[in-house]
Amino acid sequence: VRERVPVPTLDPDDTEHALVRIRYAGFCGSDRGIWARKSFGDMILGSLERTGSDRRIFGHEMFGEVIALHPDAAARTGLSVGTAVTAESHVTCGTCAACTAGQHHVCLREQILGISVDGVFAEVAKLPVKVLWPTDTTAIRPEVAATQEPFGNAVHACTAAPMAGRTVVVIGTGTIGLFAVLIAQGLGATQVIGVEPDEANAARARRLGADPVLTPASGADRLDTDTIARIRSLTDGVGADVVLEMSGVPSSVNTAIHAVRPGGDVVLFGVRNGDLSIVDFHRVVMRGLNLHGIVGRRLWDTWKTTRRLLTDPSTGVQRAVWEDVLDEGRGNIVSIADWTREGFEEVFRHHPKVLVRFS
Repeated sequence: VRERVPVPTLDPDDTEHALVRIRYAGFCGSDRGIWARKSFGDMILGSLERTGSDRRIFGHEMFGEVIALHPDAAARTGLSVGTAVTAESHVTCGTCAACTAGQHHVCLREQILGISVDGVFAEVAKLPVKVLWPTDTTAIRPEVAATQEPFGNAVHACTAAPMAGRTVVVIGTGTIGLFAVLIAQGLGATQVIGVEPDEANAARARRLGADPVLTPASGADRLDTDTIARIRSLTDGVGADVVLEMSGVPSSVNTAIHAVRPGGDVVLFGVRNGDLSIVDFHRVVMRGLNLHGIVGRRLWDTWKTTRRLLTDPSTGVQRAVWEDVLDEGRGNIVSIADWTREGFEEVFRHHPKVLVRFS
């Protein structure tokens, strides 16, 4: 429900936060799950109970500008009033075993914007200065800048294994999968094969350079043998060098494991609660497969790679994000002034990536 809430304020001695005026906020797959009351309920309710709150502002993808911060925070971070920023959504502690090992993306005490702390579906957000990432709007257009957080998920997935000179399969070409198609090519993959049941997403993947895009067999229970056979036939019978599993569907995970070549890399990004049985686990060990679990973005290496891919005009990545994933803003950018629940649900049913415009 859209409602008026007090504008957040910054205490005079608060050196850890900044006020950010939100220009665009992205609506993510996890936000869809929250909207449908299917995801993150325990985390949200638990965080509200710990803080004695009864309201959570959702949203974790954004682009905006700093409107207030403490001088000490400005000196420490290089931020200033007017700096254009986006944000890392994982607020890490910096002191746990993972953080001190340089693995901030799996912080043991992390908080997540829009889930365990208030997020960015608001005109003004109070955000930790340590999560803010300055963005040059002369190099990255604001609408694309608002997608850097989910784009970074795909960057993290695509940098888990070498891409240059390799054949890559992307199973699931929703928003993050579409980004992965682009990024794999930008990192030098010689061929990107898509696997996608939704024809609209498959068509987008083709426009972005996936060739071919295979339609998975309907009703596959544990393993899609037809798709595995087609991938092997496209790769001289040995399988792909890298398979990115972006859907979280159990049969797709097994398909990924069986479609990769011996010694190849399976990158697991899709999330699905519950148990999963691996078909012929013997293959994982005896064929020396490398399984990579991916969450979030590496701080700040992933963000640096994201910036390079988006700002280098020779890659064509930013143009493709704007034209094909964001469809140049045709129908998928919703002004908060015109927001209605029914209208918003209609928009996110028909677009892979939706932005809410605050101004």
